[in-house]
Amino acid sequence: MPECSTTRIEEMTADIAKRAPEVKSALDGSDLVGAFHEFMHSFETFKEANNEKLRQLEKRGADPVTEEKVERISRSLDEQKQAIDGLALKKARPALGRGGAFSFAELERKQAFEAYMRSGDERSLRALEEKSMSYGSGPDGGYLVPEETEAAIGARLSDLSPIRSIASVRQVSSAVLKKPFAVSGPAVGWVAETAARPETAAGTLDELQFPTAELYAMPAATAMLLDDSVVDLDQWIASEVETAFAEQEGAAFVNGNGTNKPKGFLSYTQVADDSWSWGSVGYNLTGVSGELPATDASDVLVDLVYALKAGYRQNANWVMNRRTQATLRKLKDADGNYMWQPPATPGSRAMLMGFPLVEAEDMPDIGADTTPIAFGDFRRFYLVVDRTGVRVLRDPYSAKPYVLFYTTKRVGGGIQDFEAAKLLKFGTA
Repeated sequence: MPECSTTRIEEMTADIAKRAPEVKSALDGSDLVGAFHEFMHSFETFKEANNEKLRQLEKRGADPVTEEKVERISRSLDEQKQAIDGLALKKARPALGRGGAFSFAELERKQAFEAYMRSGDERSLRALEEKSMSYGSGPDGGYLVPEETEAAIGARLSDLSPIRSIASVRQVSSAVLKKPFAVSGPAVGWVAETAARPETAAGTLDELQFPTAELYAMPAATAMLLDDSVVDLDQWIASEVETAFAEQEGAAFVNGNGTNKPKGFLSYTQVADDSWSWGSVGYNLTGVSGELPATDASDVLVDLVYALKAGYRQNANWVMNRRTQATLRKLKDADGNYMWQPPATPGSRAMLMGFPLVEAEDMPDIGADTTPIAFGDFRRFYLVVDRTGVRVLRDPYSAKPYVLFYTTKRVGGGIQDFEAAKLLKFGTA
């Protein structure tokens, strides 16, 4: 690679700023491929600038101007990646209702729900729910949304909620999911073909419980919006609540205390991996308080990968926030290759050491004794429990002249396999 001066870095930074409108224009025009190519160009610029910073460090210490420009390019990368992800999600938004084929029962419920949403006429909905003997239905508790609307909310939550997108998700009809697991298996052994088979010891079972808690959002609508027959109210309610639900449950899946919300995986007891036992989450240490080691920083990531058993590594993901990702983006392995690699295709995930990287903004920042990095097979590690049914209660009185729609769903979550993920703790003990 040719020598890169501070002047050259200034030129590259100016080029990033110059191309930003092109990225925005591509996004506004739904040109996902074009925006992705701009993102890849920015990443190559970042690598060139960061390499120059590293060369300066080896010779005489990095120029503060150079460091600031590298950070600026890095931030631009983050912004472009988030914009591309947003466009990819928008393109993947499931179509609702209009123009689709419905059974008579589905169409009847859809029409009854729309009448309730627009005018508060609940007679048809009440008759349908009495006919199906729905538990807990009625005007005081709200009415269930049509099935396709609930499915659309669930599909979008999987896209928007980072932990849900990689965890196991199970639907239940009760308030609590009870999942048995074997504490110790039966005694086993080898025997000859004609030898006696002694009776084996019985396995010991225990039980994990995942209670569901109520999650709510309260979008507001004007009378004009409700009177507009062109507006698809199913799609409107789904789009209004999905982001609010995703933000709340995303935070709970990481840090929730388990009281009236899911229990986040960082809220469980954390122990050094050498002392790990079932019921706690193991961690590796960086050996430096609040920082990566000054030399061979990538080694701690390698050690974290191999702290996980081979069966869990096959489908493992990194989980961290964007600020931690920006720090790791500058690391190289022993051969001088960048350990962080951009997504291979639009809408896919960045890779770190060959494993997908999931951004979860609720993960802590790098700091003394924090655990900002998780690595593991989250489909086996964390379980999200959804109670079937999303309810809507129409409230035209509390915020006149607006009509509020009190929308609720029940969600739970917790660790189901404590061996399936490990944390990286930025500390010495």
